[in-house]
Amino acid sequence: MQIQIIAVGKLKEKYLTQGIAEYSKRLGPYAKLQITELPDEKAPESMSAAEEEQVKAKEGERILAQIKPDAHVIALAIEGQMWTSEELSRQLDQLATYGRSQVTFIIGGSNGLSDAVLKRANQHLSFGRLTYPHQLMRLILVEQIYRAFKIMRGEPYHR
Repeated sequence: MQIQIIAVGKLKEKYLTQGIAEYSKRLGPYAKLQITELPDEKAPESMSAAEEEQVKAKEGERILAQIKPDAHVIALAIEGQMWTSEELSRQLDQLATYGRSQVTFIIGGSNGLSDAVLKRANQHLSFGRLTYPHQLMRLILVEQIYRAFKIMRGEPYHR
């Protein structure tokens, strides 16, 4: 299976890059992982609703340009469905079983995702109602994908 993570914003923190590198390495035997990092749109601290939509639209265009046409897209969105680790594992297993070997996860910037990106997504996934820094979300997502494959294979790790 090929997993792509499209994320808006530059990852600067060394501890996050090290954590992502570790889980990416662990994921290697199960899936090919590609992380596509896109620049966030420069914007002032306080914006009007219209300015915020413009920022999301510009970031959304960059995101959509990176999605392969045949990819099954899962957008991370606070209003999405909440899955357990076991449910994520079942989702990935079913996608692989039915020939959807290209799965793309999308992590938006600090303003969220544009309507166009949300419409392109096949599913919306929420990691809870809390707001996480989008840089930290990358590490959490890679770890959960790794956990999903361990569950799928019945291998020890998940507790």
